[in-house]
Amino acid sequence: MPNTFELFLFSTDPQVIRTADSAGVHGFIVDMENKGKQTRQTGYDTQINLNTIEDLKNARSSTDREVICRINGFGEHTPAEVEQVISAGVDEILLPMVRHSKEVTHTLDFIHNRCKLGILIETAEAVKAASTLGSLPLSRVYVGLNDLAIDRKTRCIFTSVADGTLEHIRSSIQQHFGFGGLTLPEKGHPIPCRLLAGEITRLGCDFTFLRRSFFKDIAGHEMKVEIPRILEFISECRARSNAQVEKDHAEFADLVNTLERSS
Repeated sequence: MPNTFELFLFSTDPQVIRTADSAGVHGFIVDMENKGKQTRQTGYDTQINLNTIEDLKNARSSTDREVICRINGFGEHTPAEVEQVISAGVDEILLPMVRHSKEVTHTLDFIHNRCKLGILIETAEAVKAASTLGSLPLSRVYVGLNDLAIDRKTRCIFTSVADGTLEHIRSSIQQHFGFGGLTLPEKGHPIPCRLLAGEITRLGCDFTFLRRSFFKDIAGHEMKVEIPRILEFISECRARSNAQVEKDHAEFADLVNTLERSS
């Protein structure tokens, strides 16, 4: 069975994009979300990108693979942002911080079938509305663990994976589904990548992002070697026995509970 799992990389650097393209990365994300993000994430270990429409155009011209753009959360600015990124050649828009299904249906109306739309579930309201959101004509649903933890006021960003919240969301989603992020299998902190990959496959994810630490972890390595190795590791995780899946999940949950108590 072919490995249909997809890896996406946040990058606007043409050289990095071309290297990752040839290594087997499935697509690239340009991140234009910044409205209110600094205030929302103050005091948390997150990253705020300040990509521009020129960055999106550069990414588009650097690859034939899928180019996705995360715009700002829904607001009066959304119609203009949709027009701007579609004009720059985006294949798919990611709408963050969804709270109500009407935000999504209005954005679909603005797009008018000119590109695909994916959403991020990263608010308590979106978790409650998962079944409604899962019925909409979306290309993908990604759970943003950082903002969801902030919104739910949990200390560890992985608590929603360990406490059953992700199972609840996953059961409602028919579209491509993902959460978390991967790096080299032997790396990852505070959750080892091997355990996070185990949870990603346990919950039937179709894709994820390469995490922030990927570029640091890959220093001295060749991307054309490491991207296939990550994908092969996902295949190995998918092939685990039920007993091994349960064992790995228990180890993951124990570690998350320890982090939640100590944070």
